Amino acid sequence: MVFRLGEANRDAKLAYPQRLTHADAAVTADAAISIGSKALRNRWSILAVLFVVRLTMAFQFQSVASVAPLLGREFGVGLADIGILIGLYFTPGIALALPGGAIGQRFGDKKTVLAALLLMLIGGLVMALSPSWNVQIAGRLIAGGGAVLMNVLLTKMIADWFACKEIATAMAIFVNSWPMGIALSLLALPLIGTTYGVSAVHLAVAALIGLATVLLAAAYQAPSNSVSAAVTSVRLDRSTLVAVVVAGLMWGLYNVGFAVIFSFGPSMLVERGWSIGAAAGTISVGLWLGIVFVPAGGFLADRTGRPGAILVAGCIVFAMLMLILSHSDAVILTIIGLGLLGGLPAGPMMSLPARVLRPETRAIGMGVFYTLFYAAMMVGPVVGGACTKWTGSASAAFDFGAVVLVACPLLLFVFNRIAATTPRLVEQF
Repeated sequence: MVFRLGEANRDAKLAYPQRLTHADAAVTADAAISIGSKALRNRWSILAVLFVVRLTMAFQFQSVASVAPLLGREFGVGLADIGILIGLYFTPGIALALPGGAIGQRFGDKKTVLAALLLMLIGGLVMALSPSWNVQIAGRLIAGGGAVLMNVLLTKMIADWFACKEIATAMAIFVNSWPMGIALSLLALPLIGTTYGVSAVHLAVAALIGLATVLLAAAYQAPSNSVSAAVTSVRLDRSTLVAVVVAGLMWGLYNVGFAVIFSFGPSMLVERGWSIGAAAGTISVGLWLGIVFVPAGGFLADRTGRPGAILVAGCIVFAMLMLILSHSDAVILTIIGLGLLGGLPAGPMMSLPARVLRPETRAIGMGVFYTLFYAAMMVGPVVGGACTKWTGSASAAFDFGAVVLVACPLLLFVFNRIAATTPRLVEQF
């Protein structure tokens, strides 16, 4: 009976091939849509996991500045020493960013990031449990080394999941984890510090890092088309290397512009007669607005298909607002403008490396990218401070920031010229 039904079914297919072909196609299409929707939900959930993991880096970075007066009283140090402790967090970046990419290649992304989180956890616990200032410095360096290693690999992991598919939007959301982590740190850690002491602050940071470690271990999975660590021994060709160097320098200069605002903005307003509290509070408005509007740049880049135009326009407007802030009294409106528009280039800019790197070269390529970023971030604020000292006014730092921002569109032109000769490039900026 079964055999006869099977024959009938076969005969029906032969008799009505067109109708059954359409039905089969419909079923296949429905299955494809279902699989595609599942994959879409999956990569956005992966982005959420990596967002939370990277947020811990910003939370830990800001932990020193958030309770600086408490640290000064407990360890008997001044603001200059605390400033050094703050800066030490990214000091390992010059030495570890490039090897970090190679380590990720060798051992795999997830294992390397888990090890980086462990270093951040150890560094935080060292700072929580030691009464020695020298040990505080050691703990900060250990935690910073883990943060640098993690930052390189997380960006590569985002590129693996979103390469050529809403990459600018994903990167814009991803980099927004930094201001979000800083904002949360400013809200929570001073309250913890004043209530329970400085050690409790570091323990709270360590607890958050521990939770992020569990989240990554349980929830992250590599995309199905990722390249295994055993195969990734490919070197960057010359044109790709230069393109990534240019992109890293561009990202560094763009962040120098932001660093100028938060490093020298309060001082500039105090020079104009503002109180310290009012100056800091006003400048922080840009940070809060940026949290909301940075993803808009990535969304616009992907939706319009013109990420280069968003990048160029955003940098030019950003530079103009920097000059207006340093040479006019329209402070509130200009800060609002910086918060609304200054973050637009972030997503398109962070998507640049993914457009020239092949999957097997992304880890080492992101190491190169972040090496240039950390170098620019180390030198840029120093030059801004020198400009301030030379002119006797913090406004000069904003003029310097405007100059480095204008350099970004020029670097994009260079990047596009180089990338045009790179077969990996899928979409011209």
